[in-house]
Amino acid sequence: MTQLTVEMDAALRGLSPTIFGAVSIDLPDHQINLLDGAATLSFSGRTYRGKDATYGTLSAIESLTDGMGNEAPRLSITLLPSGDAAAADLAGPYMQGSLVTIYLGAVNRSTGQVIPSPHLLFIGELDVPTLTASENSRQLDYEVASIFERFFSDDEGARLATGFHKSIWPGELGFDFQTGVPQGVYWGVEAPPKAVYPLPNGIGGIFEYARQVLR
Repeated sequence: MTQLTVEMDAALRGLSPTIFGAVSIDLPDHQINLLDGAATLSFSGRTYRGKDATYGTLSAIESLTDGMGNEAPRLSITLLPSGDAAAADLAGPYMQGSLVTIYLGAVNRSTGQVIPSPHLLFIGELDVPTLTASENSRQLDYEVASIFERFFSDDEGARLATGFHKSIWPGELGFDFQTGVPQGVYWGVEAPPKAVYPLPNGIGGIFEYARQVLR
C-alpha cells in the first residue's frame, strides 16, 4: 500500500514511466509554475511550463532533509532567472514567505495528459536567497522551509498587557478594567525565581506556605 492514488501507483509501476517534477511558487504579484523539463502540462487548475516568461527556468531541487530537534524539514531549489531584473526581484525581501509546492507526477504517453492526482511531495515557503552571478550566467539558490517552521515561533515580545492586547484586537477594552491581579504573568521572558520558604508543620502551616509561594 502506497500513499499514491491507484492511477499514479499503476503508472509508476509500469515499464519506463514518463515522470515529471513540478514546482509552483506563489509570489505576492505573480504565480510561477515550472516543470523540470521542456514541456507544458496542466493539472489542479494550473499550467506548468519549462520556462516562466518573467522569471526563467528551474535548474535543480535539492534532496529533502528531515528536521531534527528545533529544525523543520527543508530543501533548496535553484532557479535560473531570465535577466538581472528578474534575479533582483526574486531575491527581494518581500518574496520571503511565498508559498512553494512541489509535485511528482506522471504522463500518459498515449494521450499526453497528466495522470490524475500527482503526488504532493512538499509544501513550504521561500526563506533565504543566495544569488550567484558571473560574466555569462546567474543563478538563484533559494532555501525553502517547511510550513512546520512556523510551529517554532516563540512569540517573543508578546505581553499580557492592555497595549499589546489592543495591537491585536483594536478597540477591545477587556484589560483596561482588569484589577486585583496579585501575580504577574510573564510572556516572552523568563519569570524571576520565587522565594524559597521552609515547609511548615500542620494543616494551617501548609496553607500559609502555599499562600506565601503563590503570592
